[in-house]
Amino acid sequence: MDEKPFVHPIFGVVIHAYTRADALADGTLIDVTATAHEAGLRHPVALTAAVWEQYVRVPDGVTCQDEPGRLWDVLWMLRCAAARANGSTLLYQLHIRNDNREGTLPLVTLKAVCGPGDDGKPVVTIMLPDED
Repeated sequence: MDEKPFVHPIFGVVIHAYTRADALADGTLIDVTATAHEAGLRHPVALTAAVWEQYVRVPDGVTCQDEPGRLWDVLWMLRCAAARANGSTLLYQLHIRNDNREGTLPLVTLKAVCGPGDDGKPVVTIMLPDED
């Protein structure tokens, strides 16, 4: 069965498109929508693999931490920041414990972008500040 290629009105024939669904399927993005909804976020939410590895996955040997709790912190702090944000991109900060040192936890910055998903409906992606 021959499919007709998609022709973009400005750029012409689309040779290849990498969709959000592709990124979710190959692990570039991790869907956290169920937990995000519990935290009060309305739209589907995904984290980049880098955010998951650096701030949700618990590093070996780190005590008193678990992935569900760390994910909740990432999402709850986004919800708090989004309540006072204006625009489709925001930077927000939270403390993340990646070692067993005593004292104040390091403050990390994350970026959240709300934009159209594959179907044009709003989706949120949480990433490192230098990711896009």
